[in-house]
Amino acid sequence: MASHRRPKQPSRARIVVLTAAAATAVALSAQSGAWADPKPSLDDVKAQIDGLNTQQEAASEKYDGAKERGDQLRQQASDLQDQVARQQAEVTQLQSGLAGVAADQYRSGGIDPSVQLMLNSNPTAYLDQASSMAEATSTETEALKSLQSDQRKLDQEKQEAAATLAELDRSTQELNQAKADVQAKLAAAQKLMNSLSAADRASLAQADRASRDSARTDLSSLNLPPASGYAATAVQVALSELGKAYVWGATGPNNFDCSGLMVYSYLQAGVSLPRTSQEQGVYGTRVPSLAQAEPGDLVIYGGDMHHVGMYIGNGKVVHAPHTGDVVRIADATSIGPINTIRRV
Repeated sequence: MASHRRPKQPSRARIVVLTAAAATAVALSAQSGAWADPKPSLDDVKAQIDGLNTQQEAASEKYDGAKERGDQLRQQASDLQDQVARQQAEVTQLQSGLAGVAADQYRSGGIDPSVQLMLNSNPTAYLDQASSMAEATSTETEALKSLQSDQRKLDQEKQEAAATLAELDRSTQELNQAKADVQAKLAAAQKLMNSLSAADRASLAQADRASRDSARTDLSSLNLPPASGYAATAVQVALSELGKAYVWGATGPNNFDCSGLMVYSYLQAGVSLPRTSQEQGVYGTRVPSLAQAEPGDLVIYGGDMHHVGMYIGNGKVVHAPHTGDVVRIADATSIGPINTIRRV
């Protein structure tokens, strides 16, 4: 006769575990939508891109400074190497002259002890000993003094050249890092753009076209005050570049970054400005406030002085904003916190 076994009942502990697991699964299912990354809105993306543009511009100015320093060091190293070559030729010529003296003396019956000492010792050692000897003639002593002086100069120039080349190497590394930083910011901004829907990207492109069109301002409507001296030429040149694209590292004539526009405009007026906005921020004389600014003054922005525009009067500046934008006129106070104003 078959036995009827009672089904085994799950333990109380197992029931608790299963119930808890089920509850967790339901909770995860209900909250999965909340945990998913929300698609960024157009305003969010624009705000993030603006932030990246500011960072990119700061990196661009660092790149400009590193490039300028690298160019200077490269020229300095070249000049030093030329000096070393010339100095080496002079030392070699003096050494050859002293060797000729020794040869003549040998042919005439033996080398004078003073010349022997010159040939067997370095210049410094010889002069130290020759001071207590009456063996060296005045001509030979003067020749050796010249050799000693030229050798010292040659050694110093070699050290300077080596130090300059080492600094050039460091500057090149800084340049490459700054360039990589710029490209990283630009790539991040592009990635944000790509995260938008097609409709949002089209909207942003339309706004960009409208912004570029608005850069070509009717200057007569601004009623700008006249500038004076070389500042007048600089202002006129800067305003003639309205609508040209911002390109980092560019100093014209077809594209500009912010400090490059200042350099180019003043160069046409015969004034050589420093390359970066940071250097321009300590150039010339300080203007106490925007109320006292005159056309042609440089308006420097940000705690790190990463941006610069040229004051044109009536509270406005002309500037090259950032990648994706063009040279345009803006209210001086709309760009960001003003760090300093400099009169060239």
